[in-house]
Amino acid sequence: MSRDPSEPVIETRDLSKVFGRFTAVDRVSFSIRRGEIFGFLGPNGAGKSTTIRMLCGLLSSSSGTAQVNGHDINREPELIREAIGYMSQKFSLYRDLTVAENIAFFGGIYGLQGARLRDRTATVMTLAGLTGQENHLTGTLSGALQQRLALGCAILHEPPILFLDEPTSGVDPVSRREFWDLIRGLSARGITILVTTHFMDEAEFCDRLGFINAGRLIALDTPARIKTTTGSATLEAAFIKLAT
Repeated sequence: MSRDPSEPVIETRDLSKVFGRFTAVDRVSFSIRRGEIFGFLGPNGAGKSTTIRMLCGLLSSSSGTAQVNGHDINREPELIREAIGYMSQKFSLYRDLTVAENIAFFGGIYGLQGARLRDRTATVMTLAGLTGQENHLTGTLSGALQQRLALGCAILHEPPILFLDEPTSGVDPVSRREFWDLIRGLSARGITILVTTHFMDEAEFCDRLGFINAGRLIALDTPARIKTTTGSATLEAAFIKLAT
């Protein structure tokens, strides 16, 4: 399906999710353009995960609308899942399989085979810095290399949209910065990235930030403008002001 490059790749309008008497997401509206790195921040329980689950086509909304890659989250969830890559904060690969076996497994899930699977495997191995370690058990890799491999598997099928849920949790600062170099490289290729993080130095790398608290989006702007409008020297200070 061809898309107008000027159209948002992800767009929500008054998106809400209610569980019984609890409103987890309350009329959240934002849009994300192609190739943008969008940071989605907020404290635990603020509604981040519920919003992401809706955008991934895993959870229907209670009200409001959302489209991902031109597909409605309630009517076309299966098409959304084909167009996205997802990487969770908890390492999601199989530790008792080799690097190559993990890639082959996820390639099979995405329907890759033959020459395309071989080409994508080579690309992912290079991206992850794992060339020559194909036969190493995944569980023996360092945390940083495991996260690189997980990212590689998330983009194995070349999705136009990538959801990263705290991808650098538990990784050392140098490896975190190297991982963000990979993210910026993907963005430069036109991949749209929504990322959650608790690290404010990482949030500075995002093109724009959305800050959600108690289910409501209370800030939506560039990191610099959020600091300016709140009169804060750091993003951490800005979000403390916004949340109080």
